[in-house]
Amino acid sequence: MVEHQLKARGIKDSRILSAMGAIPRHLFVPEPLKEQAYEDHPLAIGYGQTISQPYIVARMAEASLITPSCKLLEIGTGSGYNAAVLSELAKVVYTIERIEPLAEDAKSHLKEIQKSNVFVFLGDGSLGLIDKAPFDVIIVTAASPEAPKSLLNQLAKGGRLVIPVGDALTQKLLRYTKKAEGDFEVAVLDFVRFVPLIGKEGWTL
Repeated sequence: MVEHQLKARGIKDSRILSAMGAIPRHLFVPEPLKEQAYEDHPLAIGYGQTISQPYIVARMAEASLITPSCKLLEIGTGSGYNAAVLSELAKVVYTIERIEPLAEDAKSHLKEIQKSNVFVFLGDGSLGLIDKAPFDVIIVTAASPEAPKSLLNQLAKGGRLVIPVGDALTQKLLRYTKKAEGDFEVAVLDFVRFVPLIGKEGWTL
């Protein structure tokens, strides 16, 4: 996976490549799909949700410019795989999931691989986690019609929000960087396809 799907597609950060190689992805996918765990495509994990393809996990991590001292917030825990990878890169990872069975599964998977620096919360990810803010990095693994104001407000100065923005058919992966003056520099990173971010500042059911 690391050699043929990540390095071959331009992922160069050695810390990210090591993190992706260290986390056993097959533990985070349903039993019938374990044989596909290391293939480069998303996999269904139930409740209309997916685990992102390995390349996208690495691409978003690389775009976030994560350092070992980072306090990181992930929106959309899913099965916990992305949070596990991020825990190898950041000091602490807070992650929010709106679907309770997935949040519980993620806690179980993360406990199994002894990830003590990941904390799973149940709630509306579009509102962030104000009690733990500010964050150096926020990564959103679902697409929003626009960057939620709550997430932008919870960034530290110099912090980065990486989020897919768009409709069900056309989405751009964007990086918002909070400048000292409080406004944002926005970079377009890629074209992507994610499940919708459901919440007060995302899409409604």
